[in-house]
Formats: sequence, C-alpha cells, structure tokens
Amino acid sequence: MNKPRILIVEDEPGIADTICYVLASDGLDPLHCATGTEALAALGQGDFTLAILDVGLPDINGFELFRRIQAVRELPAIFLTARSEEIDRVVGLELGADDYVAKPFSPRELAARVRGVLRRVAKSQAAAPAETPSATALEIDGECRRVRYYGQALELSRYEFGLLQTLASRAGRVFSRDELLTTVWNDADSIDRTVDTHVKTLRAKLATVTPDFDPIITHRGIGYAFVDQLPARRP
Repeated sequence: MNKPRILIVEDEPGIADTICYVLASDGLDPLHCATGTEALAALGQGDFTLAILDVGLPDINGFELFRRIQAVRELPAIFLTARSEEIDRVVGLELGADDYVAKPFSPRELAARVRGVLRRVAKSQAAAPAETPSATALEIDGECRRVRYYGQALELSRYEFGLLQTLASRAGRVFSRDELLTTVWNDADSIDRTVDTHVKTLRAKLATVTPDFDPIITHRGIGYAFVDQLPARRP
C-alpha cells in the first residue's frame, strides 16, 4: 500500500528537516519545497494527499499559494505560521484549510494533526451518498462529490460539501455545532468558529444561485438547519 504523500512548503531548512523527519518516522512520504513556485511545479509532476503550507513564504504568500492549488485540485492543507492572531486563523479557515498551527510547535503534535486530517479525509471519501430534499432543486452526488443547485454546479470545498450534505440529508432538523464538528470534521475538539466560518462560505456560494433566498437557517445559540422544502423553481 502506498504511503500518503505529504507536500511540505517551508522556507526555513531546520523546520522543514524536522517536519520531514517526524512525518517519515510516522510512515508518511514527505516532499519538501522551499518556495511556492517549487511547490506548484511539484504538484504538476505528482499526486499528494495533503499539504503543509508556511504562510510566510519568500515568493508567494501561503494563503495565495493555497488558492492557486485549490484552483487546480482539492488538496487538504494545514497552515504553518509564526503569527497567532485570530484574523490569520479565520482567513485560513475561510479559504477551506483543514487545520492551523502557530510556530513554535511540537513536531509530534503536527504529525498527530496530519494523521487527524488524513483520517477525516478517508472517512469523508468513504461516506455513502445522502438522500436530499427536492432532488430537482438540489442534487448531491456523494460518490463523485458533486453538487447542482437549481441546475447550476457548485464548486465546494470538502467541508462545505460535508456541511451541505449533512444539513440537507435531514431537512428541517437542527444540528448543533458540536454535532457538525463530529459529523463533518470528525473532530469534537475544534472550535465553534470553524463551523460558523464554513457555513458563511457555503452560504456565499449558494447565494450566487439564489441571492434572495438562503436555504440555511440559523438557530441562535443552538446551530443550523436546512429548509424543510426547497421551492421547485428558483426563488
């Protein structure tokens, strides 16, 4: 069985060497690139399971590098940064990152987080297709991970897809943030802001099709629900 291949984009050699060593010791296959340009070239020549991206790269900001990667393919990612301000964490989450680690960090903790993301990805890929309400208005293909909303294809991140699939599978039911963290992220220890941020980006993508209609209902202090029934025609 092939080892999961991990792309590490970090310009500090000492940190990169440590990450490569601990991941290789954990049975993974790390590849180090010192710049965003090198990373983009490596992505064009091979397949990867996950990326670890330093935000402060010398040529391309780590957030911008993530955007460029996601424009080509969906790749789970963990951001590394020397900054720990909440705004940086929120930016990373809004972009669709899977985790965020502030320097200095324990290499073993990073390896554990990598394993956690890989487990969540595997679980998400193995999930069965869900039944959805108003099939002509919302079509969710769980196997191919495709969504059509009133006939228009939506490009969703893995967690946006998981949120929509979970909420729509039981329309009208209120899901708490903890339930969504456990179901979609398989991680009850993440912060509530993770759910709120991804609901915000999911709503924005749904709004490109129905700008005057939001199918996600917020129950303040409780969680979120999908509308009981979508209109047959676009509102």
